[in-house]
Amino acid sequence: MNPQLEEIRDLQKQSWNKFSSGWKKWDGLTMDFLRPMGEAIIAAIKPSGTDTILDIAAGTGEPGLTIAGMLNGGKVVITDLADDMLAIARVNARDRGIHNIETLACDVCELPFADNSFDAISCRFGFMFFPDMQLAANEMSRVLKPGGRIATSVWNIPEKNFWITAMMDTINRNMELPQPPPGAPGMFRCCQPGLMKTVFEKAGLKNIHELEVPTRLNAGNVNTYWNMMTEVGAPIVAALNQANDAVRQKIKDQVFELVSQKYPGEHIAIDASAIVISAEK
Repeated sequence: MNPQLEEIRDLQKQSWNKFSSGWKKWDGLTMDFLRPMGEAIIAAIKPSGTDTILDIAAGTGEPGLTIAGMLNGGKVVITDLADDMLAIARVNARDRGIHNIETLACDVCELPFADNSFDAISCRFGFMFFPDMQLAANEMSRVLKPGGRIATSVWNIPEKNFWITAMMDTINRNMELPQPPPGAPGMFRCCQPGLMKTVFEKAGLKNIHELEVPTRLNAGNVNTYWNMMTEVGAPIVAALNQANDAVRQKIKDQVFELVSQKYPGEHIAIDASAIVISAEK
């Protein structure tokens, strides 16, 4: 990779390591939130038996740990850029009695595996953050066996993801933040129709399918929603750290009002939507 992409990668690694404690704290809520996309990925790659499967950008371990539990004699190699996230994955594996996994901190754009090593590859919400999405897809295709399956999930359009736009739109209304250049890593980088299909095609993958998968963030109440988002969301925390106390409180008040208006009642379950893209080598 060129120096600019390496700098992006290194910043991503620092950020995910920094926020690993927040992800550990909120692991139950976030994994419930992301489970439907993991289930769709698993359905697409059909893990079984003695398969050797690669889970990329696995964070605290999913869907790799669930996949490992489905195998009989197979194993899952769980990878992430951040060592601290993988430490949580190992604890989660131990607590669930899952032993047929390996963890490895590595860069998806330079996968340390031989060609044709894996029967299937899963990648839940990684592509939006990869410095070079095409290089990442090329590497995944390289290490996937002929006939092997790959599936990834990315966030759908902002209009279908109030769980994040409620926060970020409010921040942007109240603060003058620099806008990232087009194509820069970010939540909605991959939501354009056909973008991921083109990336997969250029990587030599075929039989490409896209599936919209809805989910809900079962926050329970607005306070829990705010606390979770401000402890796991790196862009949110970075923005709020630049705000003084008055602006931060104003943003919080407006977010509380927005969420309460859209989801009145005692229990808050905030709508979200992702796209799962699957293919074959």
